[in-house]
Amino acid sequence: MSDCGCELEADGESQRKTLRIVLAINAAMFVAEIVAGLLASSTGLIADSLDMLADASVYAISLYAVGRSSSIRHNAATASGVLQVVLGISVLIEVVRRFVGGGEPIGAAMMGMGLVALIANAICLKLISRHKHGDINFRASYIFSANDVIANVGVIVSGLLVLLLGSQIPDLLIGIVIAAVVTRGGWQILTESRAESKSM
Repeated sequence: MSDCGCELEADGESQRKTLRIVLAINAAMFVAEIVAGLLASSTGLIADSLDMLADASVYAISLYAVGRSSSIRHNAATASGVLQVVLGISVLIEVVRRFVGGGEPIGAAMMGMGLVALIANAICLKLISRHKHGDINFRASYIFSANDVIANVGVIVSGLLVLLLGSQIPDLLIGIVIAAVVTRGGWQILTESRAESKSM
């Protein structure tokens, strides 16, 4: 039987379909979380919404890279890593701004929105896990989605602590944790991207 490339084409189309779905989920969750975060004065929710925006951008970049040359896929992965690091630093700046400016977060809103985001990210993680052994862009997407699930659990826990303690400190702390997780994920992809480029 001749190799017509049909299997590769089918795999590429499956990857595109997955990326379109997770892109739509993250874009919708970004809008929902940024609104909830501003209304609830929650650094954690705002940080998580920016993480959703970064992920949506990463998925869009990955979607562009599917089926293209290895150099384009490498550049796309590098752009994704840089974007994550920039977003992580932006979240840290927001934490400092909130600490200086004050504002009491609403714990119940944090818990409710955090739960919705957790469900959304768990769906994304399950979808992406089918392709996590693919090229570097899918490995990047898998890392980011796994980090998101951890961040969502943190937002829920910090929301509970805000309710119990009546303090904004747990909210600020989860903002710092999310920033660290996002930055670490971006750095990890940049490291993998550099290593892969040397072997090209």
